[in-house]
Amino acid sequence: MTRQHTQNRVQNSYVSGISDTPLKGQTIGDCFDETVARFPGGDALLSLHQGLRYTWAELQGAVDEAARALLALGVEKGDRVGIWSPNCAEWTITQFATAKIGAVLVNINPSYRTHELEYALKQSGASTLVLQGKFKSSDYVATLAELAPEIRDAAPDTFSCASLPELKRVVCLDADLALPGMLTWQGLLSHADQVSAEHLADVQGSLQFDDPINIQYTSGTTGAPKGATLSHHNILNNGFFVARTMGFTEKDRLVIPVPLYHCFGMVMGNLGCMTHGATMIYPGDGFEPEATLKAVSEEKATALYGVPTMFIAELEHPNFAQYDLSTLRTGIMAGSICPIEVMRQVIDKMNMEDVTICYGMTETSPVSFQTQTDAPLDKRVTTVGTIHPHLEVKLVSPETGAVVPRGETGELCTRGYSVMLGYWENEEATDKSIDAAGWMHTGDLATMDEEGYVAIVGRIKDMIIRGGENIYPREIEDFLYTHPAISDVQVIGVPDEKYGEEVMAWVKLGEGQQLTGDELKEFCKGKIAHYKVPRYVKFVDEFPMTVTGKIQKFKMREEATHELGLA
Repeated sequence: MTRQHTQNRVQNSYVSGISDTPLKGQTIGDCFDETVARFPGGDALLSLHQGLRYTWAELQGAVDEAARALLALGVEKGDRVGIWSPNCAEWTITQFATAKIGAVLVNINPSYRTHELEYALKQSGASTLVLQGKFKSSDYVATLAELAPEIRDAAPDTFSCASLPELKRVVCLDADLALPGMLTWQGLLSHADQVSAEHLADVQGSLQFDDPINIQYTSGTTGAPKGATLSHHNILNNGFFVARTMGFTEKDRLVIPVPLYHCFGMVMGNLGCMTHGATMIYPGDGFEPEATLKAVSEEKATALYGVPTMFIAELEHPNFAQYDLSTLRTGIMAGSICPIEVMRQVIDKMNMEDVTICYGMTETSPVSFQTQTDAPLDKRVTTVGTIHPHLEVKLVSPETGAVVPRGETGELCTRGYSVMLGYWENEEATDKSIDAAGWMHTGDLATMDEEGYVAIVGRIKDMIIRGGENIYPREIEDFLYTHPAISDVQVIGVPDEKYGEEVMAWVKLGEGQQLTGDELKEFCKGKIAHYKVPRYVKFVDEFPMTVTGKIQKFKMREEATHELGLA
C-alpha cells in the first residue's frame, strides 16, 4: 500500500531555492562602504553622456557629501525623497546618499506628466524632490511649476506649496533651468559642511536592514500605480544574487541602458554592481542603440542589460558591425520573452554566450527567477528560469488555492526575503497581494516542468473565458508566431454577448509581408481548437507598452472594445 501510494504520487509545483551563500544582513550604506574599502581605485561609475567617471573612493566622497547635505537641510530617517530624472550620475549618488541616512527614495517615472507626478508626490508624502530640468519632450521644471506655482517666486529656504503641503524642498539638476524656489545640485552640496562625517556615520549606524528604503510605483499594466515599499534587505540581496548568478566580480563592466527609476536599473544594475565591486556604465540619459554599442566597445564591457526590443534595435543598427563586442560575456534580457532567433543572434553576434533571462515584479525586489549562464537555448526562450536562492515558489489553482501538479497551469506565488514590506499607505491592496502565510500572489499564470523551470503563460486578468472555456492568450500567441509573415502578436479577450468573451489578435507583420484576417483564421483551422481561433484580427505597427517594455493589454482591450463597438 505504501509503495503504491509513492508510485501514484504526483510531484507538485513547489520549489525552494537553495544556496551555499547566506543573505546579507546589512544596510545598503554599510555594504557600499565595504565595497569601497575592497576596491577603492576600481572604476565604480561611468556616466558617458555627462563625461563623468568615478572610482569607488571618488563615488564614496560624492555620496557622503550629498548625504551630509541632505541631513543639513533637515532630511531625516523615514522622510521620502523623490527623484524624477532620466539616467545620470546624480541619480545614483542620490540613491546611495538617501540609503546612508535612512530616507526613503521615491522613484518617479521620467515619462510622468502633471497628474501622475502629483499622484506620486502626494501619495508618498515626499518632502524633497530631485528633478532634471528637461528631457526629450518632458519639461520637468515647467510641469512642477504648474503644480506648485509658488516655486516661481519663493526662495529655496521659504518655499511652500498649497497643493503639495508636504513638499519642502526641490533640487534641480540643471542649474540654468532652476526656478527661484529651487536649489541647484551645487547649491544642495554647499550645505554639506554643516554636518560632520562623524554625525553621518552615527546616523548610518543607527539604521536597520529591514527599514523601508525605497518606494517604486508599479508600471501600470493593470491600472492605477501602487507604491511597492522595499527595504535594504529586499533590494540589496536581490541585486547581489542576480549579479552572482552571472558570475560577477570586480572585473566586470556592465552597460546599463535601462532606466534607473525601475528595478532593472537601480537594483539589478546599480546594486548588482555595487555588491560585487563591478563597474556601472551609463551610455546615455535614454536608450539609444548606437550609444549602447559604442559604450560596450569603448569601455570593454563584459555585460549588457536590456529588454528584447533594445537588443533587436542594437542588432539591426546599420553601424552594428563597426563596434567590437568581443569583451561581452553575459547580461540580462528581461521584460518579455525573447524570440529564439533574437537570442541566437545575441549569443552569436554579440558574444553574450552567458546571457540570462530574468523574471520578477517590482513587489519582489524584483527578480524571483533567472536562467543559469549555462542554461540550454530552449530554456532561455521558453521559460524564465529557475527559482532564485533563498526564495520559495508554488503554483496554485486560482479557484481553490491548492498547489497544482507539475505541468499544469496555476497562479505563480513567491515567498522569501524579496517580498516587499507592502504597498505604501495602502493596507487593503497589500492584503490582496500578500496572504497570511507570506506568499506574494503575482497574478501571473505559469507552468513548472520536471527540472523546475517555470514558463509564464499569461495573466489571470488576461485569461479569456469564452463560453465556459478557459483560454490562455500565450498559447495562441505561441502558435501564431509560427506563421512566417508574423513578426509579433498579442492576443486579448474582448466582450461578446453570446460567449461572454471572444478572442482577438493584434498582429505585427514582418517587413514586406502581407496577410489578411481571413488568411490568418484559415491558418489556424485544424491546428488549434475552434474556440481559440481569433474572431477579430487587427494589424498594427506597435503595441501600447510601458517604458520598461511591458505590453499594456488593458489599453489594448479598451481600444479594441471602443473600435469594435462592443462597450
